[in-house]
Amino acid sequence: MAKYKLRIIPLGGLGEIGKNMMVIESPSEMIVIDAGQMFPEDEMYGIDLVLPDFDYVRRHKDKLKGIIITHGHEDHTGALPYLLREFNVPVYGTRLTLGLITAKLAEFGIKRPRLKEVSPEQQLRIGSLKVNFIRVCHSIPDGVGLAIETPLGYVVHTGDFKFDQTPVDGKPTEFDRFSAYSGKALVLLSDSTNAEMPGYNKTEKSVGESLRELIGKARGRVIIASFASHIHRIQQAMDAAAVDKRKIAVVGRSMINNVGIASELGYLKIPPGALVDIAETKNMPPSKVMLVSTGSQGEPMSALARMAGKSHKYVDIVPGDTVIISANPVPGNEKSVSRIIDLLFKAGADVYYKSVSDVHVSGHAAQEELKMMLNLVKPKYFIPIHGEYRHLKYHALLAEKVGIPRSNILVAENGHVLEFSAKGVKRDERVEAGMTFVDGLGVGDIGDLVIRDRQLLAQDGICVVVVTINTHTKQIIGGPDIISRGFVLEKESAELYDEAKAKVMKAISRELSLQVMDWAILRNETRSTLSRFFYERTKRRPIIIPILVEI
Repeated sequence: MAKYKLRIIPLGGLGEIGKNMMVIESPSEMIVIDAGQMFPEDEMYGIDLVLPDFDYVRRHKDKLKGIIITHGHEDHTGALPYLLREFNVPVYGTRLTLGLITAKLAEFGIKRPRLKEVSPEQQLRIGSLKVNFIRVCHSIPDGVGLAIETPLGYVVHTGDFKFDQTPVDGKPTEFDRFSAYSGKALVLLSDSTNAEMPGYNKTEKSVGESLRELIGKARGRVIIASFASHIHRIQQAMDAAAVDKRKIAVVGRSMINNVGIASELGYLKIPPGALVDIAETKNMPPSKVMLVSTGSQGEPMSALARMAGKSHKYVDIVPGDTVIISANPVPGNEKSVSRIIDLLFKAGADVYYKSVSDVHVSGHAAQEELKMMLNLVKPKYFIPIHGEYRHLKYHALLAEKVGIPRSNILVAENGHVLEFSAKGVKRDERVEAGMTFVDGLGVGDIGDLVIRDRQLLAQDGICVVVVTINTHTKQIIGGPDIISRGFVLEKESAELYDEAKAKVMKAISRELSLQVMDWAILRNETRSTLSRFFYERTKRRPIIIPILVEI
């Protein structure tokens, strides 16, 4: 006990929304909690997904005993296919969580993964660590928190949670289970997403009431867009459609997959005879049709975006349609969602979204709920997790208000090592915890330098200068020719390019007149001469690529 050390290392999810990944490490073993992805930011040109950096896990893979997934959202599961390519370890999750994971792994061709189903109120031994699972209410069924028993006390991890007193499935967050660790918890790691939101979050059933009202008064076809994983939201929409005897079509690959999985596993009850194929709706009265669609985040290729842009195979938005966007934009997606809303309005639809109607509530706890969790668990130490840095700071302030000493509140960043022992906590070590970019089939082969080049290309374009040099006579016999893209129009800037060519000719001639000709110096001089000239004349810095051909 005196020598026992427990290390908690966030590899993702702190100071950001997404790519959640947490390492819990004892002297002899290590477990990983969640393995998520993140939406790429606008300036990450060409990037498809952003994953945590697995390097620390890779370097200690002999200690890795398992991966626990708290729930089925992509910001907690999206990196799992990439992780399991390297580490053949058990993955623990609840029934729906594993159902969604199974479908995702199949898409990646990962065969026979070691998936282990768990249930709330179950205790599991992973190595020497005892893990207790606690049911939590969130915006997807079957979410769990964790209480991990260690010689120093319990590590309590809330997962993503809220205290909804009347959840759609009748399964609220287990107050009693969390309070059972009061005074026994070494540390609490708690969801910070809504730490800025005062009061209590609204119940999910309040959205159902709004959906029933909007669907009931709709004159024509209803299209509702939501997260494909929000099974309770989809259930309430389907129930509302059934009241008006509307037929229901599911649109979008991820929505079709998730509805199928949730229905098969018993988490979604589709009204009998209500489900039809999207193609059948073309011949139905619009007032008897509801579509459940992907696209709530404004994804360019989503079903809703294609409907709004009149490029969907079966559905064009027309006057009389009612479109309900039942989700909040994930940070970074606001512009995309606004663009889709504008297109929907232009097409003549009636559009309802969070800013103008009660069609969404968050699945994350607000301030009073966060205080309640802190008071239920009464941990010795507190680590706010899952949120941008300001969310973590606000959560830390809440913890201080309920009586946790400031010195015991640990606001960390990705890569911080929090090492607990009988003597207290140390936090002076860091490990690598950056981002891994997925670009097409490439994983991790795109680094910061490539992203920076893409940003420069998007901002100021590129110029290629081609010069042919006779190495024997040290004479320029071809060019300089300048080809540009995304910089300025060549036809309309002939004078600028003529002057640029003259500058390059002069710089290269000067270097060729020297006794020793160095090709590296020639290329650098060409690049710097053009860069200086273009900046002086245009205040732009295009990427300059000199191509010197020797004959």
